[in-house]
Amino acid sequence: MAPLPPAEKLSLAVRKNVRDEWENNKADLEKQLSELLGTEWTVEADPKAIWPYHNDGYAKESLGSCIKAYVEGAIYQIKYLSERYGSEFATEINDLAHAHVLTLEVEDQDPARFSYNGCDIKDGKLRILFNETCLGTNVDYALQENSLLPALNAAPSDKPLSFHARNSIRQDYEPAIGAVKKDIADLLSKSVDEITINPNFEANFAKLSESKPSLEDWQERLGNFTLKYFEGLAYQMKYQKVGEDELIQEGLLEAVSKNEYALRIVDTLTYDSYGEVVVEDGVLYIQAKPDTFGTNIDYAAQKLVDQL
Repeated sequence: MAPLPPAEKLSLAVRKNVRDEWENNKADLEKQLSELLGTEWTVEADPKAIWPYHNDGYAKESLGSCIKAYVEGAIYQIKYLSERYGSEFATEINDLAHAHVLTLEVEDQDPARFSYNGCDIKDGKLRILFNETCLGTNVDYALQENSLLPALNAAPSDKPLSFHARNSIRQDYEPAIGAVKKDIADLLSKSVDEITINPNFEANFAKLSESKPSLEDWQERLGNFTLKYFEGLAYQMKYQKVGEDELIQEGLLEAVSKNEYALRIVDTLTYDSYGEVVVEDGVLYIQAKPDTFGTNIDYAAQKLVDQL
């Protein structure tokens, strides 16, 4: 989409509103954003480039108020999501939008990605984007969760896991895996320190990315699904009386000599259609295929004793 040419000159009333409402508040808004994200950020908006999209909305006469409202809405949404997702959320924004610049621009893709507004990260800048026909509409929501999180996930990065995957691991896996590890250790009459739980996140993410699972939101669920596979293992160990039958416990400890329990994504399964367990070189692997990842999780280890 070719951008409209910028206004050659703004009227006196519009320039006054830009000065009073935007330029006079810009430094304070940058300060708020910088304090929120823990590092120095700047805000960029070109009133002459934005004004031609006014469509007789309130931006036609109150362009400065409109720009200010977009930036205030962005700060509010980042604050809300930071409170929800924790301190690492600001770190993610700072890393992915590495230029530490917030801009306001017209959506530049055709067809437009957003009905009213949204955001993306381009050239390291976090961009508030408005639809060319909707300047000044729903200004508070450009950086809401269903816009900002996909923007962070799509941002170029050299990290081995996507933003969605990292966020899922932080939110769904890390707070709960300790309790699951203790359950497994107790069933084996071992201390927690003697047991290794290996989620294989990077290798599994690479395998799933390559195979393109049918679940479109698998990245957002990676941490949760991984946790549930280990919860399913603990459940099956208990159901199959690993903690009660000394012979079964002895057989499991002998087979899994490294006391390591891992999740692995593989192309094919041998013992079941959706998930299975195999023991290799003293490690017990819970295995799943990309196309059935997350299906029948609780039963992946149902043939545990058969493998001993």
